[in-house]
Amino acid sequence: MGADVALVLARGGCRTIVLERGEARRQALDTYFTNGLRGLDAEHKRSGLGTCASLDEVDWAAVDLVIECIPEKLALKQELFAELVQRARADTVLCSNSSSFPISAIGEGLQTAQRMLGLHFFMPAHLVPLVEVVLGELSSVALGESLAAFMRGCGMVPVLVRKDLPGFLANRLQHALAREAFALIDAGVATPEDVDAAVRFGFGFRFLAAGPVLQRDHAGIDVHCPAAATMYPSLAANTEPSRALSERYATGRFGMKTGEGFFKWTPESIAAERKRYDDLLKAGLRLLAAELPKIEDDR
Repeated sequence: MGADVALVLARGGCRTIVLERGEARRQALDTYFTNGLRGLDAEHKRSGLGTCASLDEVDWAAVDLVIECIPEKLALKQELFAELVQRARADTVLCSNSSSFPISAIGEGLQTAQRMLGLHFFMPAHLVPLVEVVLGELSSVALGESLAAFMRGCGMVPVLVRKDLPGFLANRLQHALAREAFALIDAGVATPEDVDAAVRFGFGFRFLAAGPVLQRDHAGIDVHCPAAATMYPSLAANTEPSRALSERYATGRFGMKTGEGFFKWTPESIAAERKRYDDLLKAGLRLLAAELPKIEDDR
């Protein structure tokens, strides 16, 4: 995830350093960056990307923005941010890419919480345009707005999340849909394949053109409000993960990373699926090109 975020920043013309402690992974980043920028038609910006192995190697006086992408363990994030506060300039913006922990919890007890924000990308970060700028309880609103403008200059579509709720904005919407999807699977209403087809080729297909709010104006609120009154009483309201998810989680069937989730995976099928997935995302970016922010080349 951190490598993909670095591609976003490099595409925007920023000098970017990725800290990767593992030597093998750090060495592999050179090829990954070259291929990633080539896929974004930004290979000429490769010189702006570098790597290092420790915090001691960073020229902290030259750092304006830090984006943390370490594992989702709160204690690790708190420890890192406590050190960042000591190392970075007093005006350096400190961000976390956490998808679950509130920035207020990560920065709890730190005296510089006003310059700490969530900056949540979606995998793969360099192909999914959305980024959430999340304000903690003590975060500067003006700084959040400035960071959103900066991300727009990197070709992203930022949304400002003004309350630090679990899951922020997009993941809350995504999980609301997923709760109903997996409840339908549990109830035997539809197969996993049919659930995916209903989203991808039905209402999800329209999301490329209009989100759920604008779509209501297209279709008519007089249609959707009565439909909501009919369906809402029977929608899933469970407060725990569905059986379809929890059983797979309990037995270690995590998806591609373990060779099986809802589907079985081999190295060959994983490579083919990821190529298909990335190619469709790139095609979607081309379709939306006129609506995406223009990247500033003179950054």
